[in-house]
Amino acid sequence: QVQLVESGGGLVQAGGSLRLSCATSRSIFSLNVMGWYRQAPGKQREVVARITIGDVANYADSVKGRFTISRDNAKSTVYLQMNRMKPEDTAVYYCNIFPSWRDYWGQGTQVTVSS
Repeated sequence: QVQLVESGGGLVQAGGSLRLSCATSRSIFSLNVMGWYRQAPGKQREVVARITIGDVANYADSVKGRFTISRDNAKSTVYLQMNRMKPEDTAVYYCNIFPSWRDYWGQGTQVTVSS
């Protein structure tokens, strides 16, 4: 079974930073656009950022200029550096390919930003 394992979440004050990591298999990582998604309580899951095999990144307007997505080909890992965080960034964060595939959703990692 394919696994994408997220880590790095936690509690941070507004204005702070966190770095999320997502490790997966080489076969998945090397062939796909990778994305970070989030789901806040009572809201639908949304894509936060995505990055192509060629390292072209795209961001949701709500995080543009604050978040940076990157990928490490040697480690088959995708990262999300989150800076100048806001309380509205509070959510469970997931990684998946982009567009997402239902069988690839993992447990996610909780991010909580206090005001």
